[in-house]
Amino acid sequence: MKKRSWSVAATLAASAIIASGYGASAQDSFYAKAAAPYKGTTIRVLDEITPLQETLSKIVPEFEKETGIVVKWELLNHFEVINKGQADMLSGRGYYDAVMLHGFQVGPMLSAGVIRPVDDLVKNPKLANPKLDTADFIPKPYKTLAFANGKQLGFVNWNYNQIYWARADLLNDPTEKAAFKAKYGYDLAPAKTFKQMLDIAEFFTRKKGAMLAGKPLESDFYGVVLEGIKGGSTFGTLWRDFIQNYGGDIMDAEGHPTFNSPQVIEALKMWAALWKFAPPGIAEYSLVDVPTVMGKGIAAQTLAWSDFVLGVDKPGGSPYAGKFVYGPIPVKEGFKGGRFAEAEPSITVISTGSKHPEATFLFLEWLVDKKQQDKLVALGQGGVPIRETSWALPAIKGSSNKSLYAAMKSTLDVAAAKPRMPKFYEIYDALSGIAQEVGLGKLSPEDGAKKGQEAMLKLCTKCLM
Repeated sequence: MKKRSWSVAATLAASAIIASGYGASAQDSFYAKAAAPYKGTTIRVLDEITPLQETLSKIVPEFEKETGIVVKWELLNHFEVINKGQADMLSGRGYYDAVMLHGFQVGPMLSAGVIRPVDDLVKNPKLANPKLDTADFIPKPYKTLAFANGKQLGFVNWNYNQIYWARADLLNDPTEKAAFKAKYGYDLAPAKTFKQMLDIAEFFTRKKGAMLAGKPLESDFYGVVLEGIKGGSTFGTLWRDFIQNYGGDIMDAEGHPTFNSPQVIEALKMWAALWKFAPPGIAEYSLVDVPTVMGKGIAAQTLAWSDFVLGVDKPGGSPYAGKFVYGPIPVKEGFKGGRFAEAEPSITVISTGSKHPEATFLFLEWLVDKKQQDKLVALGQGGVPIRETSWALPAIKGSSNKSLYAAMKSTLDVAAAKPRMPKFYEIYDALSGIAQEVGLGKLSPEDGAKKGQEAMLKLCTKCLM
């Protein structure tokens, strides 16, 4: 997770070989013609480093070759890209022409007035590719993220999403299946409800020396692992996966806080119950630690970001690669409402401080073009799609890990960007602390709901823009 800065020109030769089978010459492309007035321009783009961006780094040099625009593409870890990107945008310095924003960052940055809308660029026939086919973008993430207050902010670049992740080898073990059926009265399988997830967590939590799938454990084993740090995406998991799938929310449609509702209390009870079967260090676990724990084989199930799975469930990524199974986010037993799932569709926006908005727009448009997205999926042997047509590509449709992509699709079918809250960070900080305290048993679910409602009301009686 260290800082990396990619020099596009330095990898040009390698990327040309990789891309050589993909098509038309630069002089025939829309982007080559559109970029002619900006040839020789240098733009700076800040993005996050994950396996997805590392794959994209092999493609980005083709943009330089095609357009003559020089791209300084800097990749930082999750926390650095948030802090450094926002600092540059808020300062107005414009060192970065474009910055990747997670969905939750958009509200505060919009409120600060530092995102440059792209409506004029989209309407400019010299810059807007008529074959971009925005109708192919997976609709809910795109429509809830890329537009605000009647203006377009950009395109969806990354459809980060959470999925259910479990040990298939344990769920399919005959001895474990028989014991589970005898204890709980139904078949052991990937959890579809939170009650099933809790049963699985209780069933598989065992001490060192106990038997697991016919073998004695060399260390303690846990039925579940979840993110638990104050910050990160801990509260997002509680909010979008638990609270909303219990029929609640942290506020109503007008933005008035509703954190003390019966549905929120019920979700907090399940949250606290699951923590009892998690590793003792759960309160310090970040979104990076969860896949690490799963990869080491010391927990039976989790809710995790699917892009991190790509680095674990592959040959050499984990001793348990190929032994996992995935599914949709569980819901409350008997829940009749629509499904929800924690997701963080993310967008690369043009900063109001950019001196090169046209050249930057061409790069952002080029990145989400179907041609580049097809290459990204092929080179990554999968990935996380932003386009509907990507699901049918051989690397995804023909993948041996079909349950992973089925789980991703189940999330992205319902994935929405975070509501636009000017005080998102203050609200999130307060509720993250409560989520951790409830999980640790320091607050009862009822007291946690009361404390959260009071904290929200102090910050905003109407929390939406």
